[in-house]
Amino acid sequence: MKTFVIGHKNPDTDSVTSAISLSYLKNQLGQETEPRVLNEINKESKFALDYFGIKIPKILYDVKVQIKDVPFRKDIMMDEDASIYEAYTYMVDNEITGLPVVRDKKHFAGYVSLKEIATDSIRGDFDSLNASFDNILKVIDGKALLRFDDEIKGQIMAATFSSEMFISGTNISRESIVIVGSRKHVLDYCINKKARLIILIGNQELTDVEYDEAKKNKVNIIQTEKLSFEVSKLIGLSNYIKTIVRNETPVTFDLNDYLTDFFEISNKLKHTNYPIVDKSGNCSGMLRLIDVNSYDRKRVILVDHNEVKQSVDGLNEAKILEIIDHHAIGTLTTTAPIAFRNMILGSTNSIVYHLFKESNVEIPKDIAGIMLAGILSDTLILKSPTATETDKMIVEELAKIAGVNYEEFGLEMIKAGSSLHDLSVEDVVFYDYKEFEANDMLFGIGQILTLDYEMVLSKKEEYISFLDKTCKIKGLKLMTLFITDVIAGGSYVIYSSNAEKIVALAYNKEDMNEGYYLPGVVSRKKQIVPNIMTELENMN
Repeated sequence: MKTFVIGHKNPDTDSVTSAISLSYLKNQLGQETEPRVLNEINKESKFALDYFGIKIPKILYDVKVQIKDVPFRKDIMMDEDASIYEAYTYMVDNEITGLPVVRDKKHFAGYVSLKEIATDSIRGDFDSLNASFDNILKVIDGKALLRFDDEIKGQIMAATFSSEMFISGTNISRESIVIVGSRKHVLDYCINKKARLIILIGNQELTDVEYDEAKKNKVNIIQTEKLSFEVSKLIGLSNYIKTIVRNETPVTFDLNDYLTDFFEISNKLKHTNYPIVDKSGNCSGMLRLIDVNSYDRKRVILVDHNEVKQSVDGLNEAKILEIIDHHAIGTLTTTAPIAFRNMILGSTNSIVYHLFKESNVEIPKDIAGIMLAGILSDTLILKSPTATETDKMIVEELAKIAGVNYEEFGLEMIKAGSSLHDLSVEDVVFYDYKEFEANDMLFGIGQILTLDYEMVLSKKEEYISFLDKTCKIKGLKLMTLFITDVIAGGSYVIYSSNAEKIVALAYNKEDMNEGYYLPGVVSRKKQIVPNIMTELENMN
């Protein structure tokens, strides 16, 4: 089963590239993994992937359990031209009480249950037949003596009274299906009147004359060893199953529907069986209520985060196999022990580098390049206080494998991703945004690395208004946006209107105001989140 390797929401370069590089390593070790992102990647990440010829991972919208993860009864269905008897036998053999009915092999045409079959057997139209020749043969265990039609439709009658009464009182036509035994006059009469079908009971034979006359009049003849009473009881079961489909638009589910939605609907309806039908109307099988007692959870490996609110939607329904991260340990919990690698390094890619070395797997040029990009992005080309001597060593080795000057490449990458000309206020705030919790209060921190900081500062009021509005919508205690100037090595801060006191205390600045420049503050992990979190935790 495939495992998704994912970073956090609002993916940054370290998150994206560590997911790709770790997935590559896992696959080299014989596992089946696929890197995914949780949103559109930013310009910096795109530059790095394009530079080294790596495809952008697909977006993973959620890991909720879907119908396709449940062991439903695949290919449980019946063609609408099958007989009622065949449908009944199929249900009994498969221990089910209902059955999706399809046409053209897969196209959903309705649903039939044992209840409908029982109702038809008791209250149905016993005189009418609408069946295929083959269905009739199977149901009454017959032998074809003469066959001219593949479909038989008409009125059923049994020659059970005297020949004289039958001939004088019965109108035989091309729509007649007659059950007859050793009644020569009745048989001759039906053949001459060109009945649609004659069923000879008790293995009754035709004379040569009768055979020739029936052939000339194109009368279908079936011979069976069964007697009149049994044939009369069974023949109605040879009707097409579509003739008793009452519910052509029952409640159905798609393979991609969520199991939580199934529970909600089934709890209201109290049905036991539900057809699985896709958007094109094709049926995949049937889901029984008892089938949902077990299901396969999607498997994930988390990189560059260990907070539920930063991760993919539906994470509580997934199976977390492993976490690789360089942030403080958050609130995420698991139901079973997992591999958790957390190291004091400037980038998740630095940890992945160690995993490559421990596994004795060679790092190819393109993977080395994107790993380098992730480290340079998260450490601001090794200028961030989060950068360690180990990070520097790893950067030098990866740069050598990738064949680049890391300082020149890093500056080119950050410049490519720092232009704000085509970004809205919302785009800038959520460019690299994360939420955290302290003292039962949620707060949001956005950060953007750019050389265009004056563009943001010139629209301070718009940014403040957006932060205030978003705080109310998300129920946050406060929101901040740090605009980091990589060259100068500091950040300008804009915050929601209710946050000035907290931000002022966090940086011990009595003259704090919107757009304040904080020299040396560049690391969200070491200089932003801890400072604000401390002040929130000190609040009464």
